[in-house]
Amino acid sequence: MKEEPNTVFLRLEGPLQAWSGNSKLVVRRTMEAPTKSGVLGLICCAKGLSRKEAAEHLPELNKLAMGVRVDRAGTRWWDYHTVGAKVGLLMAKGGIKRTGGSKGPIETLITRREYLADASFLVALRGDEKLIQEVADNVRQPKWPLYLGLKSCPPAVPVGWKRDHNSLEADTDRFESLESALTSRHWMPRTERDIPTDEKLGRLKAVHLDCLIEWQPHNGAIAPSDAEVWYDTPVFFDPPVHQPRLLVRTAIEVSVGRPLQHATPPPPRPRAEYKNQEFRKRREQRMKSDHGLCVFCKSPATTVQHITYRRAGGNEEPEDLRSLCRLCHDAVTMIEYGLGMGLDRINPEDSCWRDQIIRKRDEIRKWRSEEGRRRSLRKASESVRREILEEEV
Repeated sequence: MKEEPNTVFLRLEGPLQAWSGNSKLVVRRTMEAPTKSGVLGLICCAKGLSRKEAAEHLPELNKLAMGVRVDRAGTRWWDYHTVGAKVGLLMAKGGIKRTGGSKGPIETLITRREYLADASFLVALRGDEKLIQEVADNVRQPKWPLYLGLKSCPPAVPVGWKRDHNSLEADTDRFESLESALTSRHWMPRTERDIPTDEKLGRLKAVHLDCLIEWQPHNGAIAPSDAEVWYDTPVFFDPPVHQPRLLVRTAIEVSVGRPLQHATPPPPRPRAEYKNQEFRKRREQRMKSDHGLCVFCKSPATTVQHITYRRAGGNEEPEDLRSLCRLCHDAVTMIEYGLGMGLDRINPEDSCWRDQIIRKRDEIRKWRSEEGRRRSLRKASESVRREILEEEV
């Protein structure tokens, strides 16, 4: 019997992130990695809990051990703010107007706020199986929009995304430790060019990534001497109250995965519904208006070509179609696919396409003649095949 997962993974990736430490008001710094307070706040947001309602759930959530893998450290970026020093009304000119009858503008308070730009983190939460499954369900289908530390920092990918499989399935599994959990997931480059290389080894199959692993006391163990103290274990969100926890900084070796080419599937290619009765009527009308001839080469037409798919599916008008022979139809279709055209396609009657269609027709004829010759050679006897080849030489 398969054991229930005790670990859930969260992908925290976006243009901006802000994981506040203890700095407040004038200068607000960000920590180098997601804080436990920020991650548990994200989970409470997924549950649809207010700051005050979250206080009942924090004792249980704090039991989850948390590890963070730094897939991309990002760049520290400062934002400049001006905030009203006292309560007042904003004016188009002159800053802020005082309330209560006094005259004159109020001086504004200048603040600085720090963000992590273009950072990516993999967070692993390990603990009770039932709680882990609940967290996985919440982040996969959050009740409120999720954000990375501040509401102005939306995620670039779904937080509960099972990235290795390019699906929206919650990423859960069972591990003996946070280190083994964070090692199990590939490091995913964004493009082929992001894969690290070595002059002698070529493309590397593994990379070393920094990790911050939460250390929790167990069986009377003593914390490592190099453990760091972070005051980010939330007790209350309103007002904010935090307790310390211990983190161990380490580096792990992680295998390199393949970049995801299509994180979002492309829209379906427009198609004609050939079995649709209305489309068949429009097809016959167009063939009749073109006198059964190809509009390009004047050979007997065998099909019609959409010059636009904006009314495809039985709502076509005769002017949306053009009669073509099979050769011209194949040539026009190959040009359209090569250009990646969408709803609006090639009108073979337009003179600007004439030379390209002729060249593509010649390529198709040449390929078909060579393919026919190869098929004939395969069917011919050995003596006939040898005779044909000698004549060509």
